[in-house]
Amino acid sequence: MGIHRFVRIAAGQCELACAVDPGDWGNVSVVGTASPTIRMTRQAPASVSFFGNFGSMNLGNEATLLAMVSRLRLLFPNCRFSCICSHPENVVATHGIHAVPHTVRSVRIWDRQVPLGKRVRMAFLGLGEEVREYIRAWRELKGVDMFIIPGTGLLTDAFGLSGWGPYGLLKWSLVARLRGCRVVFVSVGAGPVHGRLGRFLLKRALTLAEYRSYRDVPSGEVVESLGVRTSDDRIYPDLVFGLSANPLPEQADRGTRPVVGLGLMEYSGKYSVPDPVPDTYGRYLESLGVVVGWLLDHEYDVKLLLGDADTFVIDDLRAVLQERLAPNIAARVTDHPIGSIHELLSQLGATDLVVATRFHTVLMSLLLGKPAIAISFHHKCSSLMSDMGLSEYCQDINRIDADALIAKFQALVQHADELERMIAQRVEEARRALDEQYEVLFENPLDGSRPIHGTAAAT
Repeated sequence: MGIHRFVRIAAGQCELACAVDPGDWGNVSVVGTASPTIRMTRQAPASVSFFGNFGSMNLGNEATLLAMVSRLRLLFPNCRFSCICSHPENVVATHGIHAVPHTVRSVRIWDRQVPLGKRVRMAFLGLGEEVREYIRAWRELKGVDMFIIPGTGLLTDAFGLSGWGPYGLLKWSLVARLRGCRVVFVSVGAGPVHGRLGRFLLKRALTLAEYRSYRDVPSGEVVESLGVRTSDDRIYPDLVFGLSANPLPEQADRGTRPVVGLGLMEYSGKYSVPDPVPDTYGRYLESLGVVVGWLLDHEYDVKLLLGDADTFVIDDLRAVLQERLAPNIAARVTDHPIGSIHELLSQLGATDLVVATRFHTVLMSLLLGKPAIAISFHHKCSSLMSDMGLSEYCQDINRIDADALIAKFQALVQHADELERMIAQRVEEARRALDEQYEVLFENPLDGSRPIHGTAAAT
């Protein structure tokens, strides 16, 4: 079938760009570098439903949904889209697609925060609600051809079992299969999985899938450790590599000093390590306070960046800086409200170098060609930096050290030019690999007759 799309030729390659509502996303677009003669030999889906933690202030998750929705709109302009998500009203407002919550239950039997004794007493009432949840899922998935879990670190029990957690994922995946949907996991992240019940639920959900790919090798290893056969699964880059920012205007208020973007986040506790050390967050802030002081002393300005709703981190860091810096010096540390992907990209675009903690803040920095240091709180961060050839510019948040971070920054400055060239090459390779994944999903199944960019998930 024919593919309706915008095509522009640049530097001898075919670039596919799909404009996004400027009221929400500004200049963000989706880019592909596949051949302009792609043929869709598999029947185009008439209806697709997405599942995930979407509609929140987590801009990494929002960028993931944007990348997938934009690409499928490009490929299948007549397709109907819906989303099972955390905050459906925000998804409706942003993407203009039908959206419903993961659950409307009031009885929270599956939440670990509810004491076990109370959950037992609630079981009878909860059973009736759960039956209604399955009926609701059955109705919502009527006529849906594909049920897609697009990216994000969804395969974990670190944030509970219900909602978008392992039980919610299994419930909707099971109903999708009963409805005859193709269930696909696309460039998902996995781990940690701490509990036996979480392991059981995730394994059952994953075995319902027709197709699975992971955004890094450690995620594939986590899935294999659940007892899932992964020999046919693939490793493909994070879906956000499919986005491209059009040239962003220079900010009028930019000074003459180079600007370092400092991406902050709340410490993730058990999402990072099984037994987190209580003082990690305090050491993180103190170390960043030392680094910021050094940057200011060496004639850099600092721009604080957020990729989620944890705005208190800025206040916490400013409290540390207040004890270290004179007010006139501290004024060179700025922050601006960030409520959308475009705003985050705009702020990143006004920096020269980046030191960031959140995974997708680092990834979007690399999309913009910015040399970056990652403060790694999860294997996804170290895997990203390794894949981009930047392993030596990554530091574990659980062993954070200000002097080591400063040394990495000095090396980053020294090699900035060559790093920019390497980053551009690696980003282009990631985009091509994602193009291939879309062909695998929507053209022909892998038959071993052509080379692939994705690697085996596990052996």
